[in-house]
Formats: sequence, structure tokens, C-alpha cells
Amino acid sequence: MAQSHRSNGTGPGARSTATTTTASRGDGLLRLGAPPVAATALTATVALSMTLVAFGNITDFGTNQQFVQHVLSMDTTFKDPDLMWRAVESPALQNAAYVAVIVWETLAALVLLAATWFWITGLRREAYDRARAASTVGLVMVLLLFGLGFLAIGGEWFAMWQSSDWNGLDAAARNVALAAFTLLVVHLPGVRGPAADQV
Repeated sequence: MAQSHRSNGTGPGARSTATTTTASRGDGLLRLGAPPVAATALTATVALSMTLVAFGNITDFGTNQQFVQHVLSMDTTFKDPDLMWRAVESPALQNAAYVAVIVWETLAALVLLAATWFWITGLRREAYDRARAASTVGLVMVLLLFGLGFLAIGGEWFAMWQSSDWNGLDAAARNVALAAFTLLVVHLPGVRGPAADQV
């Protein structure tokens, strides 16, 4: 009389299934530490930061308007006669500069938010070209704003480093460091995908 064989879950096939399940979980955890995930997280961080900066300047216009006015008028610097000719004292020009900063911040935030979305969707099919390109544009915009605008022009040309009351150099340096580090991660050799972006 033949006996039917019932698997008790301890045969070779069961071990193979368990090993495959464990391996897939391990691969999932390893994937979380992959460079594209890091690029996604860092781009999202800068995007959120720029969004909040732009939102704050729009909804609380007056606070940083004063900052820009004091920096451009150089009224809290050492007032060295050799430098004071650089001061911009026209309220219209000061406000125009501040509005230009807000517009730039808003555009950078929008580009970085789009880049974050491209990273998220790219993770599913391992295609990162659009995400990398959009991140690069947004991050360079941040570097130009805080590096060229605040550190170079504000800090050196308008001598913001001399002011103890209206000095944004530390905050600008933090933004430059974060954007530069994110840009490096975005362009790491490991941030590549076998599939090309589909437009």
C-alpha cells in the first residue's frame, strides 16, 4: 500500500524557500543604504529647507527685509570710508534685491521638490538621470544664492562680516555645506541605474 508524502516543512524545498525569503529581506535592507537612497534623502532635506526658507520670507516679509536693508546699507559695519561707497541706501533697490532673493529661493525649492519626486519614482525602476539633472540644477541654485550671494557679495563686498547684529554668514555657510555635500552624493559613481529614464 502506497503512502502519500506530506511535506512537514523540514525538507530541502522548505529550507530553500526560507533562505530566499531571508535573502530578499537582507537585500531590501541593503538597498536602503544604497547611494541613490542617500541622494533621495539629502535632496529631499535641501528641498524642504529651501521651501521653509522661502515660505518664511513670504509670510514674514518684514523680518528679513530688515536684514537685507541693513546689509546693503552697511550701517552696522565699521563704516570704513574706503568701503562705505559700496553701500546701497535706496529703499527701492533694497526691496528689489530682497524680492529677487525670495523669487530665487522659491524657484530653487520648486526645482528641488521636483528632483525629490524624480528620485522617488526613479528608485522603483533604477533610473536616476532626470533626478540627478534636476538635483544638480536646484543645488547649484542654492550654492549660487548662499555662496555667491551671501558669502561673497554680502559677506565681502558689503562687509557683512563686520556686523555683529546683521550677520548671516554662519547660516549661509551651513546651507553651502549641505548643498555641496548633497551635490557630491548625487554624483557618486554608485548613483547609476541600468535603465534609462523614460520621458
